[in-house]
Amino acid sequence: MLRLHADSYIAEPEYLRLDYMSALRSIALTSLLLLPVSAGAVAQANTVQAPVALESTTTLAPYVMRPFSGTYQVFRGEKPLGQATMRLVNTGGARWRIDLNIVGTQGLAGAAGVNIQQSTVFDTSGDQYRPISQSTVRHALFATRKTVGTYNWSSKQASWSGDVKKSRRGRVIPLQPGDMSGLLINLAVMRDAKPGASLQYRFVDDSRMRVQSYAVAPATENITIGDISYDAMRIDRTNAGEDRTTVWFTPEVPLPVRIHMKDGDDASLDLVLTQYKGV
Repeated sequence: MLRLHADSYIAEPEYLRLDYMSALRSIALTSLLLLPVSAGAVAQANTVQAPVALESTTTLAPYVMRPFSGTYQVFRGEKPLGQATMRLVNTGGARWRIDLNIVGTQGLAGAAGVNIQQSTVFDTSGDQYRPISQSTVRHALFATRKTVGTYNWSSKQASWSGDVKKSRRGRVIPLQPGDMSGLLINLAVMRDAKPGASLQYRFVDDSRMRVQSYAVAPATENITIGDISYDAMRIDRTNAGEDRTTVWFTPEVPLPVRIHMKDGDDASLDLVLTQYKGV
């Protein structure tokens, strides 16, 4: 799912190592829902407990991509860090754009003025999400870094320009059908998630290619956000080594209700849904 990479282009402290790829995924509703998040709920959310498996009694509806806007509160451990917003818009016909914005509002992230924006323009080609262009802008400590990626499906090559990490400058990635940016994999995982499913995608982003694998739990489990409990699917990335990412998704709320990330011995990063709406 899109990564704020640990090998970022500016000297970023450990608490900024967010994961775009596994972090945010959403689809739209036509109404606005506010989920109250109490301090107790935050503490609860930041503890990954053994899942409570439930027999699913709901027939999962097929995924339908619609415009949306969703907001998450971001926590490092149990401490508030900032907000994340993801937005999906249709720009005409089969052409779409998905945006992610993470803003540090508290602690060191707020003091540093951290603001990270990423966008992918894509089209729908059959059952595939095909990236056309991708950009990332990072602001922190009076510095701005920007990269722009182009996916050329005629020549079947992807390349990046701008403030690309030195070791990857000039690199061209051969494209294969089904290749996606990180943000698009977020959408694809939601589209493809079914109890017990194993999912695999080629991540082509930021002058890199990686295979991303995910496993959907065979049964749903109960998760509580604020005062609301959900019968949710748990989706784990399975080939990230010491980096662990878990996403909870329920058909009742077609955005992830929680995203939990743990990078080795670092404090966990949690994103808790606070608001979403159709746009």
